[in-house]
This record gives sequence, C-alpha cells and structure tokens, in this order.
Amino acid sequence: MAILDLTTSYMGLQLKNPLVASASPLSKKLDNVRRLEDAGASAIVMYSLFEEQITHEGNELDHYLERGTHSYAEAISYFPDLDHYNLEPDTYLEHLQRVKKAVHIPVIGSLNGVSSGGWVQYARKMEQAGADAIELNCYYLPTDIDLSSAELEDVYVNLVKDVRAMVKIPLALKLSPFFTALPYVARRFVDAGADALVLFNRFYQPDLDLETLEVVPNLELSTSRDLRLPLRWIALLYGRVQVDLALTSGVHSARDVLKAMMAGANVAMTTSELLAHGVGRMGAILSDVRMWMEEHEYESIVSMRGSMSQQAVAEPAAFERANYMRALNSFDRYLP
Repeated sequence: MAILDLTTSYMGLQLKNPLVASASPLSKKLDNVRRLEDAGASAIVMYSLFEEQITHEGNELDHYLERGTHSYAEAISYFPDLDHYNLEPDTYLEHLQRVKKAVHIPVIGSLNGVSSGGWVQYARKMEQAGADAIELNCYYLPTDIDLSSAELEDVYVNLVKDVRAMVKIPLALKLSPFFTALPYVARRFVDAGADALVLFNRFYQPDLDLETLEVVPNLELSTSRDLRLPLRWIALLYGRVQVDLALTSGVHSARDVLKAMMAGANVAMTTSELLAHGVGRMGAILSDVRMWMEEHEYESIVSMRGSMSQQAVAEPAAFERANYMRALNSFDRYLP
C-alpha cells in the first residue's frame, strides 16, 4: 500500500496536513497550543488583535463605527466590549513570541480591523515577533445608506495594500461573503497583495432581549451545514483567481475536510469542533481522513485538490443558477 501524503502548501508554507486551527481563545494558553500541535494541527492562527485595542485617538475608526448609528442610539451596542475580548497589544506580541517558541508548526498572527492608519504597523511587529504569516480579518457592517459598495471595497483594498507594505511574510485576507461581485473583488484583493483568501468570516448576529429591551451578543458554534457557503465559493474561485484558498466555518469532520480539498481549498480551518469536543478531536478527524483516502485509493491531498471545483465537474452549472432552480423544485417532495 502506498504511503499517504497529507502534505499541502499554504501561502508558501509547507504543512504536514490541511487541517489548521483557526483563530480562537484556544491560542491564549501555551498548554492548548502545544496540545493542538500534538493532536495534529499543521498550523495555528493566533487569537485576533483588534484595531480598536491599538488605536487610541481613533478619529478615522470613529468615523466608520459611527456611520449609520445616529438615527438609532442602540446601534452602537452591536460592537463588542473589547476590554474583555483579548490581550493588550504589547502583551499579545509577547504571547506570540512564546507561542512561536513553544511549537514547531507555523504560527499565523491575526490582525482584525477595517480602517487604514498607524495601527497596521502591528503587522510588522507581529512579523518581528516571529509570525510566519499574517491573517488580516476584515469585519465591518455597513449601515450608512450613503456608503456605496464600491467605496467600501476601496477601503478593504487600501487596507490590504497598507498591510502588505508593512510585511514581507505572507498575507491572508479573511472575508465575509457579503460582496456584490465576489470574484471581481477577490481579484482586486490579490492584486493589492493578498497571498490567500480565507472564506468566510462568520457573521455573529446579536439577538434582542424582550424583557430588558437590550441588544445582546449571541454566539453559536458552527455546524457542518455552515460548510456549504464557503465550499461553493471556493469551488467557483478555484483556478479563476491565482491565490491560495482557506475554508473556514463548518469544518467538523473528515468529510468536511475532504470536501474543502476537492472544492479547491489549500487548507481547512476549524475551531467550533474543538471547542465543543476538545482539542483531541483534531487527531480523530485526521485519522478519519487517512481512512477515507485509503478506502477510496487516494494517495495524496494534492491529487484531490480542485477535483470537484467548477472547472472540473461535469455539470459546472450546478454551482450557479441552475442549482438554485433545481433546489427550489425539490420542495415538491414535501407537498401533501
């Protein structure tokens, strides 16, 4: 029997397998980081450092946060209380150094923000602290009716350019799915300097408390059903945009990892499954990946990559409007 080759390449980083620990509170403790490596994680994305934690004067950031909040005072409460969310900037960098020394796998720093400004220099500081790459997480909810999609895309593109200019190490951009023309803007991000696209940032939607009349955070872990959206877009982008692709949201099993690879992803990222079932779950997923590959006679991850992308399947329209129409017709089976 041939030896299975689970290795993959992500932004030029050679990884022992395609399963990466995505940004989460797990990386705040060195013991957890070591356990992730022992369980089989091929790389670790650090917990995010937020623009709001770095910027104190924040004039430009305030402009973005306040747009659209004047007509509804409670709207500002949709933003998190960052004092309880993460480590302070200098402490974050010190922790990043310790994490890098504690493991032998790549460590990816995570920077979360939206406006251009002096705070992006922390990308360079992460590089100096030992990060093997930077994941730039752009999360912005546009509420201003005078802010066009083109303007917002320009903000994102300029931010990618600014961070790219700060570092020599690879740069990944973590996106939400809410773009009018995702393939077009994806190419703009690559032209601006992104080495990889991470699809997608989960949209954590708050709830309304009817008793206290307050807006409350509502964090729910993902399920395998959440895989479908990033899976579809990776399958559509693979081969069309010259960039590495990471799938995140909905990776809970070996089958989820395998689907991500066949759609065209370089890596599959997971957190919710580890938070729900423990870090050791990563080793079980990888074991199941090996078992499936043996049973289906796949010798390597590379050989399956993109085999179910739009450009490889017999019916590429299944990824586009035809699939939408066929899915709607399937409701007929529920009729009495």
